[in-house]
Amino acid sequence: MNDLSDLYQEIIMDHRRNPRNEGLPADHTHTADGFNPFCGDKVSVAVKIEDGSIIDVGFSGEGCAISMASASLMTEAVSGKSIDDATASFEAFRKLLTDGDTSGGVDLGDLEALAGVRAYPTRIKCAILSWHTFKSALENDSAPVTTE
Repeated sequence: MNDLSDLYQEIIMDHRRNPRNEGLPADHTHTADGFNPFCGDKVSVAVKIEDGSIIDVGFSGEGCAISMASASLMTEAVSGKSIDDATASFEAFRKLLTDGDTSGGVDLGDLEALAGVRAYPTRIKCAILSWHTFKSALENDSAPVTTE
């Protein structure tokens, strides 16, 4: 493996072993649940929003390393952002995974470690589940999120 692949793999495994923001904030204002029926990944995302900004965000769930690392990375990426900026991050991440497009003008930082899943189309659903669940929470949509 080259150095960049090693670094990306280490970032993913670190977030899997030591997830950031695991657990749902008790005083959340928005929440949603997601499920990937293809592989069984499950995630719940809770967000506390005040004055149009994400004050706190957390997740709980079970699933593969990609799914759980993505949820952890997502919480770090959106925490403290405005809803508009967090939505822009969602769109940039979605485009990175589906099109390989990095021209969205959003710095994805460590999220780029997940770009490699693009080579494995079934794994894209693992990486994007928490993001779709987060977006649903922002929209206060109570319908369960599914990748199908």
